[in-house]
Amino acid sequence: MSARLFWQVCSTEGRKRMSYRADFWLTALVGFTAQVGISYFLIQAVFQGGGQSRVGGFDPAGMLFYYVAVALLGKLVRSTEMDQVVSQDIYEGGLTRYLLYPAPYAAVKYAQQVGALLPLAVQLVLFGTLAPLVLGLPEGVGITAGTVARCAAATAVANALQFLLTFPIQAVSFWTDNVWSLMIANRILSSLLGGMMLPLTLFPEAAQRVLALLPFRYLFAFPVESLLGRLSPVEWAEGMAVALGWCVVLGLFGRALWRRGELQYTGVGM
Repeated sequence: MSARLFWQVCSTEGRKRMSYRADFWLTALVGFTAQVGISYFLIQAVFQGGGQSRVGGFDPAGMLFYYVAVALLGKLVRSTEMDQVVSQDIYEGGLTRYLLYPAPYAAVKYAQQVGALLPLAVQLVLFGTLAPLVLGLPEGVGITAGTVARCAAATAVANALQFLLTFPIQAVSFWTDNVWSLMIANRILSSLLGGMMLPLTLFPEAAQRVLALLPFRYLFAFPVESLLGRLSPVEWAEGMAVALGWCVVLGLFGRALWRRGELQYTGVGM
């Protein structure tokens, strides 16, 4: 797929997502405020109930900042309305028209995913700039130009990893009518083991070593840790190597599964 075609697909999808601007910003503001509010009261309950000043290497302000960062960056990793598009194309027969496209189906869908996330990048910049001003920068959080650059690279890889992780699951639609339950299970598992529900430093050390080898950590926790300066350059490079390795493995697996499924695709749909 050429870079020009990739950008055209991204641009078209991005403009489509911005068709209803009032709803876009209202939903974003209400959702972000609700997430921060829930996180604040939850953190207060945890620290007051435990009677400790630090939990998992975080003080209350630091943990709240972590949840704000993971809420913002998580939007760039996931695309909320594209979890089922591949399976729907297979089940409903919409895949047929893509067989005539001058580009691989997976590349077109990934370009659409990137385009859907472009408007969210504007929200990230806006809310990410306001958050330190409103909440204050917690002690021990070192956000610099270097950590921002490493976070941007880690988020880009996380976005690709998210796509490559869900693509084979949706490809199961070649053999079954509905993969909704599989996608929900994957979403819950990745949120828990990826650091979106709670920081991974709250897990036992043995579990943290295992999670460092699995792909889930590199979806949410790793980009946030990169932003907050909790990783040394060496640790960041090692994490990027593991994440890219999983991208290669999942990409090859998804490609093989897709080719197998295409052999029995009929294009009838609903």
